[in-house]
Amino acid sequence: KKDIPAVNFIIHEIHCRRNIEICPYCSDSIPKSEMKNHIDSEHVQVTCKCRMKMESSLLKDHEASSCPLRPVLCQFCEIQLAFNKLQEHELFCGARTEPCARCGRNVLLRELKEHPRVCG
Repeated sequence: KKDIPAVNFIIHEIHCRRNIEICPYCSDSIPKSEMKNHIDSEHVQVTCKCRMKMESSLLKDHEASSCPLRPVLCQFCEIQLAFNKLQEHELFCGARTEPCARCGRNVLLRELKEHPRVCG
């Protein structure tokens, strides 16, 4: 491991102080010329369609995994609906019946996967 000569360190430090800023939001080292662009693209506040406010850099993950309005498919009918409507929809949808191909008995859709184990 080599030590950095003091002269080189001083030159490096002067260069950094002149050209680099610490982002006040995320503490990353950003070139001064890029700071406005960095803040505008990463830290500007946006509002999701669910009315939640967040930094723009977090919006894509929010929309994909935690937004209550993100689109999901019903496990029974595969209709697409908002996540916050899924539980109520599946309660109703899973209570519909279909005849079993083996025993002919009407089976609740929510029990159809388990039915073959108990099917006569």
